[in-house]
Amino acid sequence: MKYFTTLLFSLIIIVCQAQNIYDVAHIPEIRITFSQDNWAEALEQFKTSSDKERLVGDLTIDKVTYQQVGVRYKGNSSYFSTHNDQYQKLPFNIKLADKTQAIDGTYKTLKLSNVFRDPSFMREVLAYEIARKYMPAPHCNFAKLYINNDFWGLYTSTESIDSRFLKAYFGEKEGAFFKCDPPDWQAEANNNCQDSEKASLTYVGEDWRCYQNFYELESDDSTAWNELIELSKTITTAPEAIEDILNVDQTLWMLAFNNVLVNLDSYTGRLCHNYYLYRAENGQFFPLIWDLNMAFGGFRFSGIGGVMSDQEMQEMSPFIHYKEKTKRQLIANLLNNNFYRKIYVAHIRTILEENFVNGAYRERALSLQRQIDDLVKSDTKKLYTYEGFKANLDSTAMAGSSAIIGITQLMEARTKFLLAHPVIKKKPPVLMNVKCQAKSNDQLEASATCTEAQQVWLFYRKNKNEVFTKILMKKIANTGNWQIELPYAERMQYYIVAEDNASVSLSPARAAFEFHEFSEKTTK
Repeated sequence: MKYFTTLLFSLIIIVCQAQNIYDVAHIPEIRITFSQDNWAEALEQFKTSSDKERLVGDLTIDKVTYQQVGVRYKGNSSYFSTHNDQYQKLPFNIKLADKTQAIDGTYKTLKLSNVFRDPSFMREVLAYEIARKYMPAPHCNFAKLYINNDFWGLYTSTESIDSRFLKAYFGEKEGAFFKCDPPDWQAEANNNCQDSEKASLTYVGEDWRCYQNFYELESDDSTAWNELIELSKTITTAPEAIEDILNVDQTLWMLAFNNVLVNLDSYTGRLCHNYYLYRAENGQFFPLIWDLNMAFGGFRFSGIGGVMSDQEMQEMSPFIHYKEKTKRQLIANLLNNNFYRKIYVAHIRTILEENFVNGAYRERALSLQRQIDDLVKSDTKKLYTYEGFKANLDSTAMAGSSAIIGITQLMEARTKFLLAHPVIKKKPPVLMNVKCQAKSNDQLEASATCTEAQQVWLFYRKNKNEVFTKILMKKIANTGNWQIELPYAERMQYYIVAEDNASVSLSPARAAFEFHEFSEKTTK
């Protein structure tokens, strides 16, 4: 039997024209070939012993072959619950051997999920599509998996959050990098450490060993633990300095997304996990959302009380964990800041308006459902029934003994509830005529029109590697116009926030993930 212990094998590629492995419009055919018949037993042994050793096999993707890749099972509940129920359809992690080669010239790892606790089959693909509008998030699509020429079923294939992902989004990959998930869910608590709710970023002391049961270091430098401790300490004890070490806006987008989509198998829910942290060269940590198969109410535990009913999920407070005395300091201390809280509400409003008020999410889900219908029907190893697949877009379906609320059953009621919330329904200031132009060789002028605002803020930077600087714009007397002069720069990225006593509006609405840009070249 061949085991995958090092990545020293050669890679053979049969060249052919292929679509991107994560193109949602394309369902790639993925084939794994093992030389031995007892491959499943070998992989099970590695998984149950917490051994990350891999089994050698050949990988073919749409007729492109990579020899001697490393394969292992992945996941926690998606593996152990499925295995205990004696299903064969288990999740896989596949890594290419030759470090000089990559799938589509880019990707080194495939992560194939078995749509655990998702009778609709669509939650993960749909949720990631929405998330990528507002924050860095993996691409995700469907894949047909064959093992030793047997059809193993329809899987979801999710881009790995790794050094390649970091390089693509941040242009760098050398910073402190953590997977915020307990490496071992069965690990005993350290009695010398303060109590913490998993990866909640609660400060539990200066000893890095008090954090190692809740976070997994992905970068090479062990001193990164000190940086995580610094972050947790700032969030817990000095939130007024939080922008020095945390990208607050991206964090607010993640929290708003989790709340609107009732994505409780996340930081927001009981287990307080399923995200990564990366510290960029600008000094800020960025949260990176992960594992969305139980978005849209697939997990019914918020961390407050017991199992949630359908109505409790539909009417979950947008400010859950804010006032409750829990150990979610990230939520409590961010939302305790009046300006951050207004930004958070604006992000909720944007997610609602762009995806749910207009019904776009349901139209997209119907398209995905049509795309995979025949494959779900022919998947003899699927965890849930074809009837459940057809029903779960709009109504409850069973995942074993668990009732999984329908996606629209949840979101139609939730959208109405959130839009009627007294804070969210407040009409924000209307921003118009946002622009930036050169006034002279040594000055730029940013301007906007907003008659309802009490204050208008400009956030600006020269490039994506910098932290946005916040500056108050000046109101032109007896008008609704606001402007500010800045030192001249050939290029500037910026967005504007208009604020009244109860709410804010942003231009562009997806800021700071999206932003306006001034460039000398575009003005000539």
